[in-house]
Amino acid sequence: MSHAENPEIAQQIRAAGFTTNLHDLGEGFPLMMIHGSGPGVTAWANWRLVMPSLALSRRVIAPDMLGFGYSERPANIQYERDLWVQHALGVLDALGLEQVDLLGNSFGGGIALALALAHPQRVRRLILMGSTGVSFPLTPGLDAVWGYTPSFETMRRLMDTFAYDRSRVTDELAELRYQASIRPGFQESFAQMFPAPRQRWVDGLASPEEQIRQLPHETLILHGREDEVIPLSASLTLHDWIPNSQLHVFGHCGHWTQIEHSERFIRLVNDFLSEAEPLKS
Repeated sequence: MSHAENPEIAQQIRAAGFTTNLHDLGEGFPLMMIHGSGPGVTAWANWRLVMPSLALSRRVIAPDMLGFGYSERPANIQYERDLWVQHALGVLDALGLEQVDLLGNSFGGGIALALALAHPQRVRRLILMGSTGVSFPLTPGLDAVWGYTPSFETMRRLMDTFAYDRSRVTDELAELRYQASIRPGFQESFAQMFPAPRQRWVDGLASPEEQIRQLPHETLILHGREDEVIPLSASLTLHDWIPNSQLHVFGHCGHWTQIEHSERFIRLVNDFLSEAEPLKS
């Protein structure tokens, strides 16, 4: 299947030894975006509404993380935070990028935070959106996401969990995401990642408090006030612990900040990242 037939498929690179599906568009200082962990997720599905606008002023890099989307699904592998961090670093190395701005959504926020802590020189600025990265009690919403078993009805309920504005969740969207979740290999790899009991995977994505309190990067934290998947308390904790952080909470917003408030999301991200760029004469 080609990109023309399916916009979720972009270019293929080798990253950390794994075949990786990667969207790479725009020019300028690079922004790498790490998607969340919903069933059938791809980088394109996660970021499709914001990538074109962000790419007008910077280079946007959005990989399908290992085991997700159209990247490789290795047999007999143990998925865990440090493996995904190494995969993300492999993307940077494969593209010859010494430093990037880094944006992580939900699961991807925990990966982005861990990468910034372990390799601070590779990150200029950090953005965490509805992010994991600290421990919190497993929510019913996240338990349902990670425990997904394929059916249209289950996907429809999950879509309601993700969005505050239920009018955005049409049967057509639910059918598209359901069909994505049952593509060959998608559910098989997803089912390996977060088996019950699932509190351990929340904790496994968390970084130590003492390290987070030493994080040197300017950090923008974004969260939907009505998020039923990742509690707002997680971002309040991150804001408390990260010295150079700012927090923006969207009212009337669930777990889909970049979808439910896409224009505001784009402005906030561009303004935050432009602070680190030299003034044009």
